[in-house]
Amino acid sequence: MNLKNDVFVDSEIMPLRKVIVHAPDEGIDRISPRLASELLFDDIVYLPSMQKEHAVFRGILNAFVGEENVLETQDLIEESFDASDEIKKEVIQLIKEFEEIPNSFVERLNSLPHKQLAEVMISGYDREKDMFLFDPIPNFIFTRDIALTIKDHVVITKASKSVRKRENLLTRFFFHAHPQFAHLFKQGRLINLNQIDDFPPSTKGEPVTIEGGDLMMLNPDYLLIGHSERTTDHALVTLKRVLFEKKLVKNIVEVDVPKERSFMHIDTLFTQINHNQFVGFKPIVKDGLGSYVTVYRDTGGVVEYPSVYDFLKSEISSEINFIWSGDGVSPYQEREQWTDGCNLVALRPGIALTYDRNPYTEKAFLNHGYQVIHAEELLRKIHQEKFDIEKLKNTIITLPSSELSRARGGSHCMTCPIIREKFQ
Repeated sequence: MNLKNDVFVDSEIMPLRKVIVHAPDEGIDRISPRLASELLFDDIVYLPSMQKEHAVFRGILNAFVGEENVLETQDLIEESFDASDEIKKEVIQLIKEFEEIPNSFVERLNSLPHKQLAEVMISGYDREKDMFLFDPIPNFIFTRDIALTIKDHVVITKASKSVRKRENLLTRFFFHAHPQFAHLFKQGRLINLNQIDDFPPSTKGEPVTIEGGDLMMLNPDYLLIGHSERTTDHALVTLKRVLFEKKLVKNIVEVDVPKERSFMHIDTLFTQINHNQFVGFKPIVKDGLGSYVTVYRDTGGVVEYPSVYDFLKSEISSEINFIWSGDGVSPYQEREQWTDGCNLVALRPGIALTYDRNPYTEKAFLNHGYQVIHAEELLRKIHQEKFDIEKLKNTIITLPSSELSRARGGSHCMTCPIIREKFQ
């Protein structure tokens, strides 16, 4: 397989080679206090600062994987419009029906240049006419939720909240139409959970809803699925059946997650940063206050564990250890879990990104032999050509986060890996 031109992910930690992100757009600037909760934000944010912080985040990704391999959703949408006029018209019609917009708006959308159309589709704002066609989709910055690459397949997820429906429509669009991804559907490697005939509701009416933050490709044999407020039991059972039929994994691990806003996905509770190291929230991950684990084998067997910690120690490696958010001390562990101290994305084993506002978690990293460097300092060194990032070992890179963290998602949430090197 030529990974350069395909998709492949079979772990959370092997060197990242291609990733999808979305920079905060003007739609976020339209969130009012009244709309914030409805649009799944806990607060209104200051967009210029948020964009500057995200630019630093993207700068680090560019340095590690190459600017050409950091794919922006708005660019993917624009290039998909260029690639398929037929699918373009179809997606505009779907958005018309969902957003309940008049035909005059549809005519306006069809008339726009593709660059401008892609911008309007995301922000909802027609800059030229100075008018709002529909609500923004501010959660699009959390590209982890839109899809998951499982080996050489892509699962297009289905969000539980209707305010994320347009994100989903646009994701389906570019995975079907964009030249980088169009072959996946033709080759049967696109698993679209939105295809109602293939993924219908249960006989009791329970829908298929699942988001990428609840999906974690631990290694080639294990896929973790969080059973959270965003993921239904029916979705878990249905996806499990399909993945076993396709022989993509040998074990699917259900992680019970408390149905609370603080723990909306499993990646708010723990993420992997090295072969035998995870960052986690101790009360739930180890103490077992709501993280019961059920392992389903492709052979039909079922094994249960009282906590994520017990499961990892028993089935993955006895050498696994955790670095606890807030250094495992209250109230700091609760505070720093809330500000995404457990939500890290690994760029390669031992190199991971986190926010710069979790000092007790930083102390824990230092105690476990990691160095901590701020992203802006690292970028300065790289730009001055005085630093070889290939020589970095066991390093946590901290990101500016005064505004980004208020959106309730960390670096893991803001990345949708498309290619990683094969697990070893």
